[in-house]
Amino acid sequence: MERLNQTSSVTEFILLGLSSRPEDQKPLFILFLIIYLVTITGNLLIILAIHSHPQLHTPMYFFLSVLSFTDIWYTTTIVPKMLVDFLLEKKTISYAGCLTQMYFIYALGNIDSCLLVAMAYDRYVAICDPFHYVTIMSHQRCVLMVAFSCSLPHFHSLLHILLLNQLTFCDSNIIHHFLCDLSPLIKLSCSPTFVNEIVLMTEASAFLVTPFLCIVFSYTRILVVVLKIPSAAGKRKAFSTCGSHLTVVTLFYGSIFYVYLQPVSTYTVRDHMATIVHTILSSMLNPFIYSLRNKDLKQGLRKLVGRRGLQAATS
Repeated sequence: MERLNQTSSVTEFILLGLSSRPEDQKPLFILFLIIYLVTITGNLLIILAIHSHPQLHTPMYFFLSVLSFTDIWYTTTIVPKMLVDFLLEKKTISYAGCLTQMYFIYALGNIDSCLLVAMAYDRYVAICDPFHYVTIMSHQRCVLMVAFSCSLPHFHSLLHILLLNQLTFCDSNIIHHFLCDLSPLIKLSCSPTFVNEIVLMTEASAFLVTPFLCIVFSYTRILVVVLKIPSAAGKRKAFSTCGSHLTVVTLFYGSIFYVYLQPVSTYTVRDHMATIVHTILSSMLNPFIYSLRNKDLKQGLRKLVGRRGLQAATS
C-alpha cells in the first residue's frame, strides 16, 4: 500500500465498458452471462469426457483438457467483473485489483498460446514421425511440456506488471475498455512510458510471435508430408486431425495480433471486439470446434451425457 501511495495518486480506475448507454446494460448482462455459462459448461464437459474415457487418454486430448481448464479460469478472470459492472452505475476497479486482473489475463492468455504450440508439436510428431510417436510423446514429456507452458507465461506477465507499477497516474483514471489492459493504461500515465512501450513492442511481440512461428513451422512440415501421401483419402484423414487446431489457432492469434502488434498511440475503442474474440469468444468456441470436428471426442461426450442422464433417471 505504501508503494501505491508513492507512485500514484490514483487509487482506483473507472472502466467505461462496452457501452455507456443505460438501456444497453441489461441486454449486455444477459448476453455475457449466457456466454460465460456456455463457456464453463462446454469446457467442463470436455474435461470430464477426456478423463472419463480411456480411449481419450492420449497426448492430444491431455493438452486439450489442460487448455479447457485454462480457458475456464481465463474467462473467469474477465467476465464476472464485466457482469457486475453491467449492473452498476459506477464501474470502478481498485489500482491493485486492476493490476491483479491484468496479471492473470496475460498469464492465462499466454498459457493458452503455449498449449497451442504443444498441440501443434503433437500433430507434427503424429503425422511426420508416427513410428516414434509413443516414445517421443511419452506421458512424462507431455507433463513437462504442460509444466513449461504453465510456468513461463508468469514471468512475462510479472515483467509487465512490475514495469507498469513504476508509472504515475495523476490525471484521468478512466479506462476506455471493459478490462484492465496495458495499452489503455499506458496511455493514462502522466510519467514517461518509453520503457514500457519498448518492452511491449519487443518482448511482448516476441512472446506472441515466437509461439505462432513454431505453429507455422510445424504445419509447414505437416503440409509437406501430407502432400506426399498418394491417396486422397489418406490426405483427408491426415488433415482432419489438424482442422480443429488450425481453426482455434486462426481465431486466437488473428485477434491477438490485431490488438497487440500496433503502437500504443493507435489503440482505440475499435479494438474492443478483437479483445472480446481472444479473451472470451475463443474460450467459448473451443469446445464446439474440437467436439464438432472430432469423432472420438463426440463419442466420449455422448457417453458422458448419456451416463449422467441415466444416473439422473435412476436416482
